[in-house]
Amino acid sequence: MNQGSADIRREPYARSEAEVRRSSGGRERPKKAREPFHALKMQKALSAVSYGQRASIKAKISETESFDDFPLLPMVKESIATQALSGMVDLVPTPIQRLAIPILLGNETRAARRRSAASGKKEMEQFLLAAETGSGKTLAYLLPVLDAIKRAEVIDVELEAQKKIREEEERKKVNFHALEPPPLSNAPHPTTGRPRAIILVPTSELVTQVGNLTKLLSHTVKFRSGLISSAYSGKVIRNRLFAPTGIDVLISTPHLLASISESDPNILSRVSHLVIDEADSLLDRSFAPSTSTVIDKSTPSLQQLILCSATIPRSLDSYLRQRFPDMRRLVTPNLHAIPRRVQLGVVDVEKEPYRGNKILACADTIWSIGKAAAEHAPGDTERADIKRVLVFVNEREKTQEVAEYLTSKGIDAVALNRDTPEQRQSETLGGFTTITPKTAPETAKDASAPRSGPNYIAFNRTASTVTPPPRRHLPNTKVLVTTDLGSRGIDTLAVRHVILYDVPHSTIDFIHRLGRTGRMGRRGRGIVLVGKNDRRDVVREVKEGMFKGQALI
Repeated sequence: MNQGSADIRREPYARSEAEVRRSSGGRERPKKAREPFHALKMQKALSAVSYGQRASIKAKISETESFDDFPLLPMVKESIATQALSGMVDLVPTPIQRLAIPILLGNETRAARRRSAASGKKEMEQFLLAAETGSGKTLAYLLPVLDAIKRAEVIDVELEAQKKIREEEERKKVNFHALEPPPLSNAPHPTTGRPRAIILVPTSELVTQVGNLTKLLSHTVKFRSGLISSAYSGKVIRNRLFAPTGIDVLISTPHLLASISESDPNILSRVSHLVIDEADSLLDRSFAPSTSTVIDKSTPSLQQLILCSATIPRSLDSYLRQRFPDMRRLVTPNLHAIPRRVQLGVVDVEKEPYRGNKILACADTIWSIGKAAAEHAPGDTERADIKRVLVFVNEREKTQEVAEYLTSKGIDAVALNRDTPEQRQSETLGGFTTITPKTAPETAKDASAPRSGPNYIAFNRTASTVTPPPRRHLPNTKVLVTTDLGSRGIDTLAVRHVILYDVPHSTIDFIHRLGRTGRMGRRGRGIVLVGKNDRRDVVREVKEGMFKGQALI
């Protein structure tokens, strides 16, 4: 009995190499090669995409060279150059646009519609658009949706004209001498509160971002759009949704739209195209009930269901295979890979001169970035480019602490988290989503203004202390300290530097946070602050994968 207990307590790897050879017949066991991304496999898993499939996709993408190759309506093509991509020199579609737009508009899609119309059985087309961050996924689904809306308008006009002719003929048969009834001036528009297309996004910031792009396109394409979220009052939401002129495209969050549909189910009775943007978020546990409600109520009239995401977690992969087994997946070759144009640097906080002081290392790194900008325009701070820096932390409470410390060191920093009011969130993100190459006179004036006085002290007041005015100020540098709230879908085109104050919890967070820079073909730089308790092996493997251009799976 005692011997058995001793065997149980014996360590499984306590045997010597000689004992191992004897137990294996004198043969040495072959040593296992170290698996690539061993540490990353311990993080939240991503669904793998075979490299054979990636090669075939690359060959297909190379067949398209410009937007003129797409079978879009002339007005939609015109809106690309005049509104959506105005100011860009090379109007070349991105890989996801080359892959998705022809399929959403191509012959196979229209052939399926003809088959379903001929058989009398309606088939809903299901697509998953998966591409790396900053690759133009919004335009990839928005252009085909608008094209379908305009084509449907032509059909509706023809049907309405035929209906009027039939009604006129019936009226004349009944009473030849009857007068034509006057038009009903108070009759609501047939599209009032019944949009043709709905785009669901997880946050009010994304509602504003996608809504602004949609309104830009409406100047040329001529359609009616509306955006609703918790950032607007009930009266504004009601006026936009039930406008007398009707609505074609609605951008909303799932919770709000699902709540409205409970009281007015007719709102989803006309939807032909439903887009689920950031699908990995909208189909997780927090958003899934509301998103599923919108999908279920839209299904009777739905022609296309389009899911869009920058990552495919295994949970999302299994969910789609169960609920949408026929969904067609349009995946770019660089999915789950951080672009090689983004460089990743590592700062060891434990070494000199920081000695474990991570917040000091963060301030010093930002000062180095700001000084590099000033060196390009020495003695002329008003003409120097504004450097915009995103700092990501894991905890919401840490955002305010880091922002206040950076402000005390003369850095223009603000915090953004779930506790920030909606209006201020939009204003804060506005400075990081638009490009202003040179500092405007008002901005330069604000930057050079004395950072003291009652307003300055009141803004930096905490529960028990007051942050004193800094002795020096870093010009032409703006810093936003945020959590994952600022890492999902926000088009931070103006950001060139991302600092990971905390090492992300998962591979997905790595991809989304570093994806805030290097967008739309631009170069970017990420910096990770590694402390004593951080996963150095994860950071090392991410850096190796970025250098080799490999997917982090």
